[in-house]
Amino acid sequence: MVSESRKSFHEELDEIRSEITRLGALTCDRVARATEALLDSDLVAAQRLIDEDDSIDLLALTIEERCQSVLLLQNPVAGDLRRVITALWITGEFERSADLASNICKAARRIFGHELAAISRGQISRMSTEAVRLCEMAVDAYAESNDGLAAALPDIDDRLDDLHADYIEDLFRQGSTPGGNVQPIVQMALIGRFYERIGDHAVNVGDRVRYMVSGVLPEQTGAARAEWRAENEPLDDA
Repeated sequence: MVSESRKSFHEELDEIRSEITRLGALTCDRVARATEALLDSDLVAAQRLIDEDDSIDLLALTIEERCQSVLLLQNPVAGDLRRVITALWITGEFERSADLASNICKAARRIFGHELAAISRGQISRMSTEAVRLCEMAVDAYAESNDGLAAALPDIDDRLDDLHADYIEDLFRQGSTPGGNVQPIVQMALIGRFYERIGDHAVNVGDRVRYMVSGVLPEQTGAARAEWRAENEPLDDA
């Protein structure tokens, strides 16, 4: 029979999972809204999103404190310990993605009055769509402990990376125009990087979900490859 303390412990973990899922959903929504504010040159909406970042920080801090409380007051076994560690990791990934959405809004304020080229608007829209899709998949992978969904994230992130590369290449062409204003181009390049980083954070969430399910960290796989090379590669002739 499951003890009351263990039952309470698992209930606490379920509530933490629910809060992180809500944090992830809020992050996805912020990325989409930040893109709308950018493309619409809506400074009011951009400032509102920047101000709302405090509430994201508060939610993330609350989750982290609950995780720490669980670690201090309970004695989790290996599988449960992975869930708590994963919760702490993933909270940080979503919080950083939410910060990147705020950065998009701050960049939108800096380029206010600069008319975006049609090709840049289309590229930003597509990068945003892929970034939000990745974020939503990461939320679902965590909420469902879905290892297969987590494993699919890198392939989708590759598409976002390709979009980002095309976007930067086009910005270089725009910036090479004689007499052009470089400052908006720099801010737009940063915007592209923000979307790319949101995708990276989603992939990181997937890695942590796979750790929670299987107990294997991606760092361990890389370390094993490094050890194999060190043991099997021939030494250079002196």
